[in-house]
Amino acid sequence: MFKKKEKQKKEKKVRTVKVGTHRKSVIALWVVLIASVSFGVYKNFTAIDRHTVHEKETIQLRLNDTNGIENFVKNFCKSYYTWSNSKEAIEARTQAINGYLTKELQDLNIDTVRTDIPTNSTVTDVIIWDVEQAEKDDFIATYEVDQQIKENDQTRNVSETYTVKVHVDENGDMVIIQNPTLAPAIQKSEYEPKKQEGDASVDADTTADATAFLETFFKLYPTATETELAYYVAGNVLEPINGDYIYSELVNPVFTKDGDNVKVKVAVKFIDNQTKATQVSQYELTLHKGSNWKIVG
Repeated sequence: MFKKKEKQKKEKKVRTVKVGTHRKSVIALWVVLIASVSFGVYKNFTAIDRHTVHEKETIQLRLNDTNGIENFVKNFCKSYYTWSNSKEAIEARTQAINGYLTKELQDLNIDTVRTDIPTNSTVTDVIIWDVEQAEKDDFIATYEVDQQIKENDQTRNVSETYTVKVHVDENGDMVIIQNPTLAPAIQKSEYEPKKQEGDASVDADTTADATAFLETFFKLYPTATETELAYYVAGNVLEPINGDYIYSELVNPVFTKDGDNVKVKVAVKFIDNQTKATQVSQYELTLHKGSNWKIVG
């Protein structure tokens, strides 16, 4: 007998969806494009930020470093405000100031000093009061010149205030681009700090005790070593001065309470042993009372 052959069951094929290579490429391109744009925006903002910071740092550096400008102006003043009325001296002055001035200013200053003026001038001092930035590379210096003027047999001292504008190029070279121009003299300010007064928070016994401590300390202070100071002072609040001074007296110490501490504002008179003059130093100190008084601030 023949056995009936069993029909083999056909396995069902799992249907898969193929993504064409074209579609894959498009997706990849979009990913790259989005990433590139994001990175570009990030780089742009960080570059702007770095440029701004660098620019600010450069300007601040130039503002802080004004020693060169001050020296340039001082040297110019010594030549500009010094003269005698001989032809040779005037020619020497002209040659000297031309080393600081633009060609336009050289021409402007040709007849500022002549042989027919009756005076000679010597610069005794130049004080630079201020240097401020006018533009990126231009600076205005305000200065005072003290001159000794001789006319015939008479001598007098003259003091005037001026401004000049100085251009500083990328190499640090300088030239005066605006002639010395009259300016108001620097005046004493009317400001007076508010006078500190003691309060009732520090009792009479504490005041007397703290005063005695300060007197003892300032007698020692001018010649005290670090080891000796450590007994009276915490840390490096006051450094050794190793000076030839003799303590004289405290002047009007004012005590105020500050938590567990006592603050004092005091003037101290010392005699300078070398000059014999009185030197008055002012201190604002914080005192703390443990087993002993100590200067802690």
